[in-house]
Parts: sequence; structure tokens; C-alpha cells
Amino acid sequence: MADETSGLSRSVEDYLKAIYSLCLNGGTASTSAIAEILEIQPASVTGMFKRMAESGHVEHVPYRGVQLTASGEREALRVLRRHRILETYLTQRLDYSWEAVHSEAERLEHAASDDLIERMAEALGNPKHDPHGAPIPTRAGEVETPNPFTLDQVAPGDEAQVRAVRDDDSAVLLAAEAAGLLPGTWIRVLRQTNEPMAVEIQVQAPDGPKTLVPPELASRVFVILGNPANTDPTTHE
Repeated sequence: MADETSGLSRSVEDYLKAIYSLCLNGGTASTSAIAEILEIQPASVTGMFKRMAESGHVEHVPYRGVQLTASGEREALRVLRRHRILETYLTQRLDYSWEAVHSEAERLEHAASDDLIERMAEALGNPKHDPHGAPIPTRAGEVETPNPFTLDQVAPGDEAQVRAVRDDDSAVLLAAEAAGLLPGTWIRVLRQTNEPMAVEIQVQAPDGPKTLVPPELASRVFVILGNPANTDPTTHE
């Protein structure tokens, strides 16, 4: 089924989002990476890449995969805006938990009209971040540059603020919540352990708890480095 506004099928929109996420830092999207994300066979990805190249949404990078064209990126950001507005509306107005809202938004993003999405955004006061801290693209297709640092890259003794948590795994979101790793929270990295591999953190609060964060979680928590004493706190509207 094609989207009523863009004319793109649900599968093409899913590909656009997946390619965008893989190419955020100037990389490319390989056949195997897309197959893993979308849980499909590599042969299907190859065929879709060819059709998307013919439609002008991607361009091939020899021996590396594909990248989005300007038109492909516009469409990817449009889908991301729909998804993240839906997540925000579902959590703020319908009391969805942050670990459950991603899958619900995945289902709705292909069916909701652009008019409905814009009405939701206006009702919410045009938020800039979704419940997981990810930036919401504007209607004009502009988006805040994501911070490339993840918690597992922070050196012992450094302080950082949680900016976002990847939302594609509900178990990760539950673990992040249990560890106090919510967007806007300041933490200090105490040490990195090898057996088992983990990062020990302390939430920056009076008598804040100390927590061991396993690598599969630490690599999915995006942070900004700094100090709460001299850095304005990041708000997630």
C-alpha cells in the first residue's frame, strides 16, 4: 500500500529510514546491514536497491552499498518526523510507556496522514525531541545533528548528559530506565571493567546510585560530554 501523500510504499519508507540511520555519519548502507535491520533476505534488498536507484531515492557506492540522494533524504526525514511525532503524542497524550511506543508508532506511521501528524505536532507545541531523546525533523526537513558519542566511549572520570537512547529494542529501553539513563540525566563514568565488560556510572544527584551498564546498553545510549555545573541542561520538549 502506498502512502496517501508521498506515493511511496510502506516497504520503501522502511528502507529509507533504515538507510538514513546507517548513513548518519557519512557512511553507506550495505545489503547485509539492511537485511539484518529489516529482517529480510539479502536478495530482496538487492532488488529493492535497484528499484530505489531507478526512482532516484538512492545512489550506489561501488563495493560499499548505497546512500540517499537529496530526494531520498527528504522522504526519509518526512517518515522520521511522522514516527517521532506519533511516539511523542502517544506518550504524552495516551500514556504509552517509552518502551512500548516505538512498535505502535511503526504501525501508525504509514497510515496517518500528513495533516493528522501536523495537527498532533501543533497540539503538542511542536516538540523538538521524541520521548527517547531523538531529534524530530521539522516540517521543512531540517533536523538537529545527532551527537556521535555513546556511553561506552566516555572515559572514566568524565561527566556526560544522556541525550538519547536508541528506541528499536524495548528490552534496551527498559534496561536504560532501570539504570536511570533517561534523556537529560547527568552521569559520571567511574570505571570500565573487563570481566564482565561493563561501564560503571553514577547518576549525578546527591547519593546518586552506582550502576554497571553492560556494553549492549552502553553502545545504545547517546551522550554529550560536559559538566552540569557549567553546561546548560538539555531540555527535551
